[in-house]
Amino acid sequence: MVDFSYAIDPVYIATIFFFIVGLQRMSHPLTARSGIVWAGAAMLIATLATFLTPDLTNFTLMAIAIVIGGGFGYIAAKRVAMTDMPQMIALYNGMGGGAAAGISAVALLGTTATASFAVIGGLIGAISFAGSLIAFLKLQGWMGPRPITFLGQHVVNMTVLALAIISGVLVVWQPSRIPLTVAMYLPLFFVLSLGFGFLMTLPIGGADMPVVISMYNAFTGLAVALDGFSFATPNYAMVVAGIIVGAAGSLLTLQMARAMNRSISNVFFGAFGATEEKGMQIQGSMKSIGADDVAVMLAYANKVIIAPGYGMAVAQAQQKVKELTDLLESKNVQVKFAIHPVAGRMPGHMNVLLAEAGVAYDHLFDRDEVNPEFPSTDVVLVIGANDVVNPAAHRQGSPLFGMPILDVDQAKDVIVLKRGQGKGFAGIENDLFYRDNTRMLYGDAQESVGKLVQALKKL
Repeated sequence: MVDFSYAIDPVYIATIFFFIVGLQRMSHPLTARSGIVWAGAAMLIATLATFLTPDLTNFTLMAIAIVIGGGFGYIAAKRVAMTDMPQMIALYNGMGGGAAAGISAVALLGTTATASFAVIGGLIGAISFAGSLIAFLKLQGWMGPRPITFLGQHVVNMTVLALAIISGVLVVWQPSRIPLTVAMYLPLFFVLSLGFGFLMTLPIGGADMPVVISMYNAFTGLAVALDGFSFATPNYAMVVAGIIVGAAGSLLTLQMARAMNRSISNVFFGAFGATEEKGMQIQGSMKSIGADDVAVMLAYANKVIIAPGYGMAVAQAQQKVKELTDLLESKNVQVKFAIHPVAGRMPGHMNVLLAEAGVAYDHLFDRDEVNPEFPSTDVVLVIGANDVVNPAAHRQGSPLFGMPILDVDQAKDVIVLKRGQGKGFAGIENDLFYRDNTRMLYGDAQESVGKLVQALKKL
């Protein structure tokens, strides 16, 4: 049999280049799709190169796993609705962490691995897997979004983590790392690691899920990189790809936390959104308005800003929003989009939806760019956003206090498109809905925007 092992490292170097190009292109909405293709091609090439590894015997099992996993992933990705994309990302990221933990287990049961790297990679991968599953359950609605807390929780969590680390140390320190002896401690190590991942995520509220997803994404990348170092001959494709994912995920996590004016420790240990202000009563009342009246306000406005949120995603209203934007611009109305970093259920959620609908990227403005413009704006359309436009963030004592928001309440008129009078994902009542300059247009966002389009065409 011809030995092609000499080609593995050059191929891995090429895939590293493709990964970097893909990541760079994914940093901008206009090139993100091609960036995914670059990264996907790199992963395919790296996977095929693995078959060239000397003394590899499990070709059939590998092929079966690739067909099953790839087939399931393709079908699921084709069928998933855009509104379910955040929980799909959480689930698939968890699968990556689980795979990293599995690689660590196999390496530790062998005799040539660098055990310390494998143990640390296994710990981080198992935590990412378990935590991502909780994030998936909360985003999917199969578990309540409210933080789950109990007395002495932090002590229990730290105890479980300490026991996991101790069991991992015992795995590393076994004389000659005899497989049978290692196998005695390895199951305990992974059970404790998974347990800590579950316990760590339970007290995190649903409003923090975008930060949690990006953090566990970084964990998965770090676990993969450590696994790459654990082999007798390091797998440089795993090392570099893992480091890139870990670094990108860490930077994104810090940016998301900064957008909420909170530290990472507060996100993971603060049980954000657990309680509202006791005895706090918002003055005023919600005032409804009809689509025809809103259309008149829009038609005679000079500047309109649209602040989208998860409600737009749920209603799949982005296409109608694009139609409304085109119609307003045809009437010489300036239209901009206010994008909050944590609007929706995942980083960049609104950017993805609007790009899918064909909204030009130069129409999208982040919070710092758009906030100074609200006082000079005639009408703000809040489409399904809630916590990110809640003026309670400016009131000391509110659970949202200090979170940077879109200051839509400073516009002349604010129209909130909402299905009902429910609270946001953080479980906090929204002061905006009771303001004198706010009107509520109730109903499904897609239907409501459709009514606005029809009413505008009649004017």
